[in-house]
Amino acid sequence: MANQQATIDAIFVETYEQTVQHLAQQRFSRMLPVIRQRFAQSEGHNWERLGDADATLKAPTPGTPTATPVDDFPFSRRRSVSKTYHTGDLVGKEDIAQTLIDPNSNLAKAQGMSMGRSFDDEILRALNAANASDDGNGGTETFATGGGTTVGDGTGGISYDIVTEIAEAFMANDVDPDERKFIVCSPKQARRILQLTEATSGDYNAMRPLTSEHYVESWMGFTWIVSTRLISDDAGTTRFGQAFTEDAVGIHIAQNVQAEVAQDPSASFDWRVYCSATFGATRIDDRKVVQLDLLE
Repeated sequence: MANQQATIDAIFVETYEQTVQHLAQQRFSRMLPVIRQRFAQSEGHNWERLGDADATLKAPTPGTPTATPVDDFPFSRRRSVSKTYHTGDLVGKEDIAQTLIDPNSNLAKAQGMSMGRSFDDEILRALNAANASDDGNGGTETFATGGGTTVGDGTGGISYDIVTEIAEAFMANDVDPDERKFIVCSPKQARRILQLTEATSGDYNAMRPLTSEHYVESWMGFTWIVSTRLISDDAGTTRFGQAFTEDAVGIHIAQNVQAEVAQDPSASFDWRVYCSATFGATRIDDRKVVQLDLLE
């Protein structure tokens, strides 16, 4: 027993997890559920648009039939072009033999989460782009000429006045009040909202947002989405937030996320873990988008 006790004291006992703990990261797309989606196998997709025209007063002449007016409602289109995003990894057979957990399924899961973030990157790129394609021949329409509005000059953060200015821009563009509206902001701007009395006080907001979330999820008629994927300027001091409606941007998904796990004969039959998706997004109606230039 004495010898056994001495032996036990000299042993380093290690335990092993049965599952892999994925580190902190955005796991799913936060933008896909709030925009228009189109699933079709094609190189690009045309988003058809119908413009508006005003009705005119009918002034009949006695005894003379009134001609039917032709107001020529304008048709146009925006075009999204598909692009392929992919990620992959190589797992050696020796790596699997020396671990208690097969890493392949966990790598596929992690790659799937990275693809979800790629959807957000593509959507935010389309929202922030200076131009949007309007035909199949490479033509473009700038954000300003399309009726888009920019709020803020990069010298201040989110404020009650900024939010009301966004609401004013949507009203000035005759956006249907019944359309759901969203604002994407950075964590720093979400923190500033928490410091606004107008957002947290029951006198302004009857939903008591701080009792259920650590950020204001719904306020001033907007659903707020917090994202770390927002585009910033070259200096990193200005973060470009986005306000938009559910019909403002569309994404065409030619191939949804697909994961492949197979042995590679060219790499000693080690395991290849590969994930890809093909999609493209574009703004459909600039008047339903308000870009935010906020000091970060």
